[in-house]
Amino acid sequence: MMSDKITPVAIVTGGSRGIGKACVLALVEAGYKVVFTYHSNESAAKNVVQLATELGGFAKAVKADAGSKVASQALIDETFTEFGRLDALVNNAGITKDTLLIRMSDDDWDQVLQTNLTGVFYTTRAAAKVMMKQRSGAIVNISSVSGIYGNAGQTNYSAAKAGLIGLTKSVAKELGSRGVTVNAVAPGFIDTDMTDDLPHKEKILDHIPLKRFGQPEDIAKAVVFLVTSGQYITGQTLQVDGGIVL
Repeated sequence: MMSDKITPVAIVTGGSRGIGKACVLALVEAGYKVVFTYHSNESAAKNVVQLATELGGFAKAVKADAGSKVASQALIDETFTEFGRLDALVNNAGITKDTLLIRMSDDDWDQVLQTNLTGVFYTTRAAAKVMMKQRSGAIVNISSVSGIYGNAGQTNYSAAKAGLIGLTKSVAKELGSRGVTVNAVAPGFIDTDMTDDLPHKEKILDHIPLKRFGQPEDIAKAVVFLVTSGQYITGQTLQVDGGIVL
């Protein structure tokens, strides 16, 4: 248990909207100081900071490219320099460039893999060095059910999210002896602006036993559970999908 005088610190990548925003606010409510990244929407990022303040907590927005090695290292270094610790990392930032395989350009493939998988490698590697010295920490990677069962039109996205699951298991084995847990959360269909334009929503609902799309808060609750109460859980993929993969 951490001393009551110590406020834990978390980083959330892609925290200005959707699942990332929900994770930021849930961690703030759980008593964390949260540093989060955003790509371009400064007004949305400022809104998250304001909401955190209204909750009586602290959040700081950092503009960063999730696929950049330099930006990822700087994010970890600057957070540790400012707060002297890093207790949780939530790798949430991601993009989609959906199209069928035969129409998918090299650039569509490269950008999605760079942001959704390679960027996670960069931040995780940098954070691991801090957490190993502390001999404590929790890393949660936001994967997807698309990385478990695949999805037509998402070869790049599914490959990246499946890669995250493999990365999670490998890093969990490497960091476990230092008291660091590493897990993945695999959301199903969540109501965010990334899923607003999904075709055939009614057909999708037919395959979800709970008969509703998830909310960003459903994912955030799972993340907070793994970070705050999952000290003996590592290398796992928690599917938060309403049962769609059953």
